[in-house]
Amino acid sequence: MPKNPSGLRASVDRASLPLLLRLSRLPRAVPFLVLLTVLVTGVLVSGVVGVVLTGLVVLVVGWLVYLGWPRMSMSMRLGRLAVLLVAVALSVTQAFPR
Repeated sequence: MPKNPSGLRASVDRASLPLLLRLSRLPRAVPFLVLLTVLVTGVLVSGVVGVVLTGLVVLVVGWLVYLGWPRMSMSMRLGRLAVLLVAVALSVTQAFPR
């Protein structure tokens, strides 16, 4: 695990820093509750709006997993990947209903 990331990881880390700093100033429950609200709304709303909302959750969770990956233990990685896969599954089922 490199201590000074380079290339794409360094670019993503730099670009993410301002938003992460803003998020860190909020109470811990606020970002979670907002993301949960967007996810539940996306699941309950059908059509394009539901797909966009669940897709947004996939992007945010994926972004956070990518940023934290080097500092996670194997069990943390598996847990985060499970959450990401559930979000992807919800988004796909929203996009392609029966």
